[in-house]
Amino acid sequence: MKLVEDLRTIVGATHVLTDGDLSAWELDWRRRWHGKALAVVRPGSTAEVAAVVRLCGAAGTSIVPQGGNTGLVGGGVPDASGRQVLLSLGRMQRVRALDRANLTLTVEAGCVLQAAQQAAADAGLLLPLSLASEGSCTVGGNLATNAGGTQVLRWGNARELCLGLEVVTAAGEVWDGLSGLRKDNTGYDLRDLFIGSEGTLGVISAATLKLAPQPAAVMTALAACSSLEACVKLLDLARARLGAGLTGFEVMGRFALDLVARHFPQLPRPLPGAPWTVLLEASDLEGEQQARERFEALLARALDAGIVADAAVAESLAQSRALWQLRESIPLAQAEEGLNIKHDISLPVSAIPEYVRRTDAALQTRWPGVQLVNFGHLGDGNLHYNVQAPAGSDAKRFLVEQEHAVNTLVFDALVPYGGSYSAEHGIGTLKRDELAARKSPVALSMMRAVKAALDPRGLLNPGRVL
Repeated sequence: MKLVEDLRTIVGATHVLTDGDLSAWELDWRRRWHGKALAVVRPGSTAEVAAVVRLCGAAGTSIVPQGGNTGLVGGGVPDASGRQVLLSLGRMQRVRALDRANLTLTVEAGCVLQAAQQAAADAGLLLPLSLASEGSCTVGGNLATNAGGTQVLRWGNARELCLGLEVVTAAGEVWDGLSGLRKDNTGYDLRDLFIGSEGTLGVISAATLKLAPQPAAVMTALAACSSLEACVKLLDLARARLGAGLTGFEVMGRFALDLVARHFPQLPRPLPGAPWTVLLEASDLEGEQQARERFEALLARALDAGIVADAAVAESLAQSRALWQLRESIPLAQAEEGLNIKHDISLPVSAIPEYVRRTDAALQTRWPGVQLVNFGHLGDGNLHYNVQAPAGSDAKRFLVEQEHAVNTLVFDALVPYGGSYSAEHGIGTLKRDELAARKSPVALSMMRAVKAALDPRGLLNPGRVL
Protein backbone atom coordinates (compact mmCIF):
# COMPACT_ATOMS: atom_id res chain seq x y z
CA MET A 1 0.00 0.00 0.00
CA LYS A 2 1.42 3.36 -1.03
CA LEU A 3 0.54 5.18 2.21
CA VAL A 4 2.36 2.60 4.30
CA GLU A 5 5.38 2.74 2.02
CA ASP A 6 5.44 6.53 2.22
CA LEU A 7 5.22 6.34 6.03
CA ARG A 8 8.25 4.04 6.00
CA THR A 9 10.12 6.61 3.96
CA ILE A 10 9.42 9.25 6.63
CA VAL A 11 10.22 7.35 9.86
CA GLY A 12 12.18 4.33 8.64
CA ALA A 13 10.90 0.89 7.72
CA THR A 14 11.59 -0.58 11.17
CA HIS A 15 9.31 2.00 12.78
CA VAL A 16 6.20 1.23 10.74
CA LEU A 17 4.60 -1.95 12.06
CA THR A 18 1.83 -3.77 10.21
CA ASP A 19 2.32 -7.45 10.99
CA GLY A 20 2.75 -9.68 14.02
CA ASP A 21 1.48 -9.10 17.53
CA LEU A 22 0.58 -5.42 17.83
CA SER A 23 -1.48 -5.80 21.00
CA ALA A 24 0.90 -3.50 22.92
CA TRP A 25 -0.60 -0.68 20.84
CA GLU A 26 -3.99 -2.06 19.73
CA LEU A 27 -5.25 -3.36 23.11
CA ASP A 28 -5.98 -0.92 25.91
CA TRP A 29 -4.72 -1.35 29.50
CA ARG A 30 -8.13 -2.51 30.78
CA ARG A 31 -8.37 -5.02 27.90
CA ARG A 32 -11.81 -3.66 26.99
CA TRP A 33 -10.99 -2.17 23.58
CA HIS A 34 -9.06 -4.13 20.97
CA GLY A 35 -8.69 -2.39 17.62
CA LYS A 36 -6.87 -2.99 14.39
CA ALA A 37 -4.51 -0.36 13.00
CA LEU A 38 -3.59 0.13 9.37
CA ALA A 39 -0.09 0.62 10.75
CA VAL A 40 1.64 1.50 14.00
CA VAL A 41 3.94 4.43 13.20
CA ARG A 42 6.71 5.39 15.63
CA PRO A 43 8.23 8.78 14.73
CA GLY A 44 11.48 9.87 16.33
CA SER A 45 11.14 13.64 16.10
CA THR A 46 8.61 16.44 15.89
CA ALA A 47 9.48 16.93 12.21
CA GLU A 48 8.61 13.29 11.55
CA VAL A 49 5.32 13.65 13.45
CA ALA A 50 4.43 16.65 11.31
CA ALA A 51 5.33 14.81 8.10
CA VAL A 52 3.21 11.81 9.13
CA VAL A 53 0.23 14.04 9.91
CA ARG A 54 0.55 15.82 6.56
CA LEU A 55 0.80 12.55 4.67
CA CYS A 56 -2.21 11.04 6.44
CA GLY A 57 -4.15 14.25 5.88
CA ALA A 58 -3.48 14.10 2.16
CA ALA A 59 -4.71 10.50 2.11
CA GLY A 60 -7.76 11.26 4.29
CA THR A 61 -6.56 8.73 6.86
CA SER A 62 -7.39 9.31 10.50
CA ILE A 63 -4.73 9.25 13.23
CA VAL A 64 -4.91 7.96 16.80
CA PRO A 65 -2.10 9.45 18.94
CA GLN A 66 -0.82 7.25 21.78
CA GLY A 67 1.61 7.69 24.65
CA GLY A 68 2.20 4.86 27.10
CA ASN A 69 -1.21 3.23 26.42
CA THR A 70 -2.15 3.43 30.11
CA GLY A 71 -5.48 5.22 29.60
CA LEU A 72 -8.68 3.93 31.18
CA VAL A 73 -11.41 5.28 28.89
CA GLY A 74 -10.56 3.77 25.49
CA GLY A 75 -9.15 6.97 24.05
CA GLY A 76 -5.78 5.81 22.76
CA VAL A 77 -6.31 2.65 20.69
CA PRO A 78 -7.51 2.37 17.08
CA ASP A 79 -10.98 1.25 16.10
CA ALA A 80 -11.59 -2.13 14.45
CA SER A 81 -11.70 -0.82 10.89
CA GLY A 82 -8.03 -1.43 10.07
CA ARG A 83 -7.95 1.99 8.40
CA GLN A 84 -6.50 4.19 11.16
CA VAL A 85 -2.84 5.01 11.73
CA LEU A 86 -1.74 4.50 15.33
CA LEU A 87 0.79 7.26 16.04
CA SER A 88 2.97 6.08 18.92
CA LEU A 89 5.12 8.82 20.48
CA GLY A 90 7.15 6.31 22.50
CA ARG A 91 10.46 6.93 20.70
CA MET A 92 10.39 10.66 21.47
CA GLN A 93 11.92 10.48 24.95
CA ARG A 94 14.55 13.22 25.05
CA VAL A 95 15.01 15.69 27.85
CA ARG A 96 15.57 18.85 25.84
CA ALA A 97 16.39 21.30 28.61
CA LEU A 98 16.44 21.83 32.36
CA ASP A 99 16.59 25.41 33.66
CA ARG A 100 17.46 25.41 37.36
CA ALA A 101 17.02 29.13 37.86
CA ASN A 102 13.65 29.14 36.09
CA LEU A 103 12.58 25.83 37.69
CA THR A 104 11.51 24.30 34.36
CA LEU A 105 12.03 21.03 32.53
CA THR A 106 11.39 20.58 28.80
CA VAL A 107 10.84 17.02 27.60
CA GLU A 108 9.46 15.29 24.54
CA ALA A 109 5.99 13.79 24.66
CA GLY A 110 7.14 10.17 24.77
CA CYS A 111 9.28 10.72 27.86
CA VAL A 112 8.05 8.33 30.56
CA LEU A 113 6.87 10.29 33.59
CA GLN A 114 9.26 8.46 35.91
CA ALA A 115 12.19 9.40 33.66
CA ALA A 116 11.11 13.05 33.75
CA GLN A 117 10.86 12.86 37.54
CA GLN A 118 14.37 11.39 37.68
CA ALA A 119 15.78 14.10 35.43
CA ALA A 120 14.45 16.67 37.88
CA ALA A 121 15.72 14.72 40.89
CA ASP A 122 19.21 14.43 39.36
CA ALA A 123 19.29 18.24 39.40
CA GLY A 124 18.10 18.34 43.01
CA LEU A 125 14.59 19.40 41.99
CA LEU A 126 11.08 17.95 42.10
CA LEU A 127 8.57 17.25 39.33
CA PRO A 128 5.43 16.97 41.46
CA LEU A 129 3.20 15.02 39.04
CA SER A 130 2.88 11.49 40.46
CA LEU A 131 0.67 8.61 39.25
CA ALA A 132 0.48 4.91 39.96
CA SER A 133 1.36 4.29 36.29
CA GLU A 134 4.35 6.67 36.29
CA GLY A 135 6.72 3.87 35.27
CA SER A 136 4.96 3.52 31.90
CA CYS A 137 2.72 6.53 31.26
CA THR A 138 4.20 9.41 29.23
CA VAL A 139 4.25 13.16 29.68
CA GLY A 140 2.37 13.70 26.42
CA GLY A 141 -0.39 11.35 27.51
CA ASN A 142 -0.52 12.94 30.96
CA LEU A 143 -1.11 16.34 29.38
CA ALA A 144 -3.50 15.09 26.70
CA THR A 145 -5.74 13.75 29.48
CA ASN A 146 -4.92 16.42 32.09
CA ALA A 147 -3.88 13.67 34.50
CA GLY A 148 -4.33 14.11 38.23
CA GLY A 149 -2.63 11.68 40.56
CA THR A 150 -1.69 11.67 44.20
CA GLN A 151 -0.36 15.20 44.71
CA VAL A 152 -3.10 17.33 43.16
CA LEU A 153 -3.98 18.57 46.65
CA ARG A 154 -0.70 20.50 46.77
CA TRP A 155 0.38 20.96 43.16
CA GLY A 156 -2.72 20.71 40.98
CA ASN A 157 -3.44 18.60 37.89
CA ALA A 158 -1.06 18.22 34.95
CA ARG A 159 -2.49 21.45 33.53
CA GLU A 160 -1.21 23.45 36.50
CA LEU A 161 2.27 21.98 36.06
CA CYS A 162 2.62 22.83 32.37
CA LEU A 163 3.94 26.19 31.18
CA GLY A 164 4.32 25.52 27.48
CA LEU A 165 3.67 23.04 24.68
CA GLU A 166 4.91 22.10 21.27
CA VAL A 167 2.02 20.78 19.16
CA VAL A 168 1.63 19.36 15.68
CA THR A 169 -1.66 20.65 14.29
CA ALA A 170 -4.14 18.73 12.17
CA ALA A 171 -2.65 20.50 9.13
CA GLY A 172 0.80 19.11 9.96
CA GLU A 173 2.17 22.46 11.09
CA VAL A 174 4.25 22.83 14.26
CA TRP A 175 3.18 25.31 16.92
CA ASP A 176 6.16 26.12 19.12
CA GLY A 177 4.67 27.25 22.40
CA LEU A 178 7.45 25.90 24.61
CA SER A 179 7.51 28.95 26.83
CA GLY A 180 8.89 28.84 30.34
CA LEU A 181 7.07 32.02 31.29
CA ARG A 182 4.73 32.16 34.27
CA LYS A 183 3.13 35.32 32.89
CA ASP A 184 2.24 35.75 29.22
CA ASN A 185 -1.06 37.47 28.44
CA THR A 186 -0.67 37.67 24.66
CA GLY A 187 -4.01 36.48 23.39
CA TYR A 188 -5.91 33.22 23.79
CA ASP A 189 -4.25 30.56 25.90
CA LEU A 190 -3.66 27.96 23.18
CA ARG A 191 -1.81 25.70 25.59
CA ASP A 192 -4.97 25.06 27.59
CA LEU A 193 -6.91 24.12 24.47
CA PHE A 194 -4.65 21.13 23.87
CA ILE A 195 -4.25 20.01 27.49
CA GLY A 196 -7.10 17.62 28.21
CA SER A 197 -8.18 17.42 24.55
CA GLU A 198 -7.18 13.72 24.30
CA GLY A 199 -5.46 14.06 20.93
CA THR A 200 -8.57 15.38 19.18
CA LEU A 201 -7.24 18.89 18.46
CA GLY A 202 -3.51 18.33 17.89
CA VAL A 203 -0.60 16.04 18.72
CA ILE A 204 1.45 17.16 21.71
CA SER A 205 5.11 16.58 20.83
CA ALA A 206 6.93 18.29 23.75
CA ALA A 207 6.20 20.21 26.93
CA THR A 208 7.81 22.61 29.39
CA LEU A 209 6.93 21.66 32.97
CA LYS A 210 7.18 23.45 36.30
CA LEU A 211 9.64 22.14 38.88
CA ALA A 212 9.98 22.83 42.60
CA PRO A 213 12.74 22.51 45.20
CA GLN A 214 13.16 19.02 46.62
CA PRO A 215 11.67 18.81 50.13
CA ALA A 216 14.09 18.29 53.00
CA ALA A 217 11.75 15.77 54.58
CA VAL A 218 8.71 13.70 53.56
CA MET A 219 6.45 12.14 56.19
CA THR A 220 3.93 9.40 55.43
CA ALA A 221 1.32 7.73 57.64
CA LEU A 222 -1.75 5.54 57.65
CA ALA A 223 -4.71 6.46 59.83
CA ALA A 224 -7.76 4.33 60.59
CA CYS A 225 -11.13 6.10 60.63
CA SER A 226 -14.60 4.87 61.50
CA SER A 227 -16.40 6.90 58.83
CA LEU A 228 -15.90 9.16 55.85
CA GLU A 229 -17.04 12.04 58.05
CA ALA A 230 -14.04 11.32 60.27
CA CYS A 231 -11.77 11.26 57.20
CA VAL A 232 -13.01 14.73 56.21
CA LYS A 233 -12.42 16.00 59.77
CA LEU A 234 -8.88 14.64 59.61
CA LEU A 235 -8.38 16.45 56.30
CA ASP A 236 -9.58 19.71 57.85
CA LEU A 237 -7.20 19.25 60.77
CA ALA A 238 -4.27 18.35 58.51
CA ARG A 239 -4.84 21.44 56.37
CA ALA A 240 -4.96 23.64 59.46
CA ARG A 241 -1.82 22.13 61.02
CA LEU A 242 0.30 21.51 57.91
CA GLY A 243 -0.90 24.11 55.41
CA ALA A 244 0.78 23.81 52.03
CA GLY A 245 3.00 21.08 53.46
CA LEU A 246 0.13 18.60 53.07
CA THR A 247 0.87 16.99 49.71
CA GLY A 248 -1.24 13.82 49.68
CA PHE A 249 -4.48 12.67 51.28
CA GLU A 250 -5.81 9.35 49.99
CA VAL A 251 -8.75 7.36 51.30
CA MET A 252 -9.31 3.60 50.98
CA GLY A 253 -12.43 1.65 51.88
CA ARG A 254 -12.22 -1.63 53.78
CA PHE A 255 -13.16 -3.80 50.80
CA ALA A 256 -10.57 -2.11 48.58
CA LEU A 257 -7.78 -3.01 51.02
CA ASP A 258 -9.25 -6.49 51.51
CA LEU A 259 -8.79 -7.08 47.78
CA VAL A 260 -5.14 -6.03 48.08
CA ALA A 261 -4.65 -8.45 50.99
CA ARG A 262 -6.27 -11.24 48.98
CA HIS A 263 -4.20 -10.81 45.83
CA PHE A 264 -0.97 -9.37 47.27
CA PRO A 265 -0.62 -11.00 50.70
CA GLN A 266 3.09 -10.19 50.78
CA LEU A 267 2.37 -6.49 51.25
CA PRO A 268 2.50 -5.38 54.91
CA ARG A 269 -0.67 -4.13 56.64
CA PRO A 270 0.52 -1.88 59.50
CA LEU A 271 -3.02 -1.31 60.78
CA PRO A 272 -5.91 -3.71 61.37
CA GLY A 273 -8.86 -3.41 59.06
CA ALA A 274 -11.04 -0.32 59.48
CA PRO A 275 -14.09 1.01 57.64
CA TRP A 276 -11.84 3.67 56.09
CA THR A 277 -8.07 4.08 56.00
CA VAL A 278 -6.37 7.37 55.14
CA LEU A 279 -2.90 7.61 53.62
CA LEU A 280 -1.55 11.08 54.25
CA GLU A 281 1.75 12.62 53.30
CA ALA A 282 3.42 15.91 54.12
CA SER A 283 6.64 17.50 52.90
CA ASP A 284 8.79 20.16 54.50
CA LEU A 285 11.60 22.37 53.28
CA GLU A 286 13.00 23.10 56.76
CA GLY A 287 14.21 19.74 57.97
CA GLU A 288 13.20 16.28 59.13
CA GLN A 289 13.04 16.93 62.86
CA GLN A 290 10.60 19.82 62.57
CA ALA A 291 8.54 17.94 59.99
CA ARG A 292 8.26 14.84 62.14
CA GLU A 293 7.28 16.84 65.22
CA ARG A 294 4.48 18.65 63.37
CA PHE A 295 3.29 15.47 61.67
CA GLU A 296 3.21 13.40 64.86
CA ALA A 297 1.54 16.25 66.74
CA LEU A 298 -1.20 16.29 64.10
CA LEU A 299 -1.83 12.56 64.48
CA ALA A 300 -1.75 12.79 68.29
CA ARG A 301 -4.36 15.55 68.15
CA ALA A 302 -6.55 13.46 65.83
CA LEU A 303 -6.26 10.44 68.15
CA ASP A 304 -7.11 12.52 71.22
CA ALA A 305 -10.14 14.00 69.47
CA GLY A 306 -11.42 10.57 68.43
CA ILE A 307 -11.13 11.43 64.74
CA VAL A 308 -8.62 8.62 64.22
CA ALA A 309 -8.78 5.20 65.90
CA ASP A 310 -5.20 4.17 65.15
CA ALA A 311 -2.22 5.43 63.15
CA ALA A 312 1.14 4.23 61.83
CA VAL A 313 3.94 6.58 60.75
CA ALA A 314 6.57 5.45 58.25
CA GLU A 315 10.03 5.44 59.86
CA SER A 316 11.99 5.17 56.63
CA LEU A 317 11.78 5.74 52.90
CA ALA A 318 11.23 2.00 52.40
CA GLN A 319 8.28 2.03 54.81
CA SER A 320 6.83 5.08 53.08
CA ARG A 321 7.04 3.32 49.72
CA ALA A 322 5.37 0.26 51.23
CA LEU A 323 2.43 2.37 52.41
CA TRP A 324 2.03 3.91 48.98
CA GLN A 325 2.26 0.45 47.43
CA LEU A 326 -0.85 -0.56 49.37
CA ARG A 327 -2.76 2.33 47.81
CA GLU A 328 -1.37 1.84 44.31
CA SER A 329 -2.07 -1.90 44.35
CA ILE A 330 -5.83 -1.43 44.59
CA PRO A 331 -6.39 -1.14 40.78
CA LEU A 332 -4.08 -4.12 40.22
CA ALA A 333 -6.01 -6.16 42.81
CA GLN A 334 -9.25 -5.22 41.08
CA ALA A 335 -7.87 -6.42 37.77
CA GLU A 336 -6.91 -9.73 39.39
CA GLU A 337 -10.38 -10.05 40.92
CA GLY A 338 -12.12 -9.64 37.58
CA LEU A 339 -14.07 -7.16 35.48
CA ASN A 340 -15.71 -4.28 37.29
CA ILE A 341 -17.48 -1.02 36.54
CA LYS A 342 -15.04 1.83 37.11
CA HIS A 343 -15.95 5.39 38.00
CA ASP A 344 -13.78 8.48 38.26
CA ILE A 345 -15.99 11.02 39.99
CA SER A 346 -15.42 14.32 41.75
CA LEU A 347 -17.49 16.28 44.26
CA PRO A 348 -16.99 19.01 46.82
CA VAL A 349 -15.13 17.31 49.67
CA SER A 350 -17.89 18.33 52.08
CA ALA A 351 -20.46 16.37 50.04
CA ILE A 352 -18.55 13.10 49.75
CA PRO A 353 -19.74 11.34 52.95
CA GLU A 354 -23.42 11.96 52.16
CA TYR A 355 -23.00 11.05 48.49
CA VAL A 356 -21.28 7.75 49.30
CA ARG A 357 -23.81 6.85 52.00
CA ARG A 358 -26.80 7.49 49.75
CA THR A 359 -25.33 5.95 46.61
CA ASP A 360 -24.08 2.85 48.45
CA ALA A 361 -27.61 2.31 49.75
CA ALA A 362 -29.21 2.86 46.33
CA LEU A 363 -26.84 0.39 44.67
CA GLN A 364 -27.43 -2.25 47.34
CA THR A 365 -31.19 -1.83 46.98
CA ARG A 366 -31.04 -2.24 43.20
CA TRP A 367 -28.37 -4.99 43.14
CA PRO A 368 -28.26 -6.75 46.53
CA GLY A 369 -24.76 -7.94 47.44
CA VAL A 370 -22.97 -5.63 45.00
CA GLN A 371 -19.40 -4.97 46.13
CA LEU A 372 -18.05 -1.40 46.28
CA VAL A 373 -14.36 -0.74 45.73
CA ASN A 374 -14.14 2.83 46.93
CA PHE A 375 -10.82 4.68 47.09
CA GLY A 376 -9.15 7.79 45.78
CA HIS A 377 -7.92 11.31 46.29
CA LEU A 378 -10.16 12.64 49.07
CA GLY A 379 -7.95 15.71 49.45
CA ASP A 380 -9.08 17.06 46.06
CA GLY A 381 -12.54 15.50 46.02
CA ASN A 382 -11.83 12.73 43.50
CA LEU A 383 -13.06 9.18 44.20
CA HIS A 384 -12.67 6.00 42.20
CA TYR A 385 -16.09 4.67 43.10
CA ASN A 386 -15.96 1.25 41.48
CA VAL A 387 -18.74 -1.32 41.44
CA GLN A 388 -18.09 -5.05 41.40
CA ALA A 389 -20.61 -7.82 40.83
CA PRO A 390 -22.04 -9.62 43.87
CA ALA A 391 -19.76 -12.40 45.15
CA GLY A 392 -20.20 -15.64 43.26
CA SER A 393 -21.89 -14.05 40.23
CA ASP A 394 -20.55 -13.74 36.70
CA ALA A 395 -18.51 -10.50 36.68
CA LYS A 396 -18.38 -10.27 32.88
CA ARG A 397 -22.10 -10.77 32.52
CA PHE A 398 -22.79 -8.18 35.24
CA LEU A 399 -20.60 -5.68 33.41
CA VAL A 400 -22.26 -6.29 30.04
CA GLU A 401 -25.81 -6.29 31.33
CA GLN A 402 -25.70 -3.71 34.11
CA GLU A 403 -22.98 -1.18 33.28
CA HIS A 404 -25.32 1.40 31.76
CA ALA A 405 -27.82 1.17 34.62
CA VAL A 406 -25.07 1.35 37.25
CA ASN A 407 -23.49 4.35 35.52
CA THR A 408 -26.84 6.11 35.31
CA LEU A 409 -27.45 5.66 39.03
CA VAL A 410 -23.95 6.73 40.04
CA PHE A 411 -23.84 9.74 37.70
CA ASP A 412 -27.40 10.92 38.40
CA ALA A 413 -26.57 10.91 42.11
CA LEU A 414 -23.80 13.46 41.43
CA VAL A 415 -26.16 16.09 40.06
CA PRO A 416 -27.50 17.52 43.35
CA TYR A 417 -23.92 18.08 44.53
CA GLY A 418 -22.63 19.65 41.32
CA GLY A 419 -20.24 16.72 40.83
CA SER A 420 -18.46 15.43 37.74
CA TYR A 421 -18.45 11.95 36.20
CA SER A 422 -14.91 12.42 34.83
CA ALA A 423 -12.34 13.81 37.24
CA GLU A 424 -8.96 12.74 35.86
CA HIS A 425 -9.34 9.84 33.41
CA GLY A 426 -10.88 11.78 30.53
CA ILE A 427 -13.80 11.01 28.20
CA GLY A 428 -12.32 8.85 25.44
CA THR A 429 -14.79 6.35 24.04
CA LEU A 430 -16.14 5.16 27.38
CA LYS A 431 -17.87 8.40 28.42
CA ARG A 432 -18.51 10.02 25.04
CA ASP A 433 -22.25 9.35 25.16
CA GLU A 434 -22.43 10.59 28.76
CA LEU A 435 -20.78 13.84 27.68
CA ALA A 436 -23.27 14.26 24.85
CA ALA A 437 -26.20 13.66 27.19
CA ARG A 438 -25.00 15.55 30.27
CA LYS A 439 -22.93 18.50 29.04
CA SER A 440 -24.85 21.71 28.46
CA PRO A 441 -25.84 22.39 24.84
CA VAL A 442 -23.97 25.68 24.96
CA ALA A 443 -20.76 23.98 26.12
CA LEU A 444 -21.09 21.24 23.50
CA SER A 445 -21.64 23.84 20.77
CA MET A 446 -18.47 25.69 21.75
CA MET A 447 -16.49 22.44 21.93
CA ARG A 448 -17.66 21.40 18.46
CA ALA A 449 -16.73 24.84 17.12
CA VAL A 450 -13.20 24.46 18.49
CA LYS A 451 -12.92 20.97 16.99
CA ALA A 452 -14.18 22.19 13.60
CA ALA A 453 -11.72 25.09 13.62
CA LEU A 454 -8.63 23.07 14.54
CA ASP A 455 -9.46 19.74 12.87
CA PRO A 456 -12.07 20.51 10.20
CA ARG A 457 -11.80 17.09 8.54
CA GLY A 458 -12.09 15.21 11.83
CA LEU A 459 -8.94 13.13 11.27
CA LEU A 460 -7.44 13.42 14.77
CA ASN A 461 -8.69 10.69 17.13
CA PRO A 462 -12.20 10.64 15.65
CA GLY A 463 -15.04 9.35 17.78
CA ARG A 464 -13.33 10.34 21.02
CA VAL A 465 -14.68 13.02 23.38
CA LEU A 466 -17.20 14.34 20.82
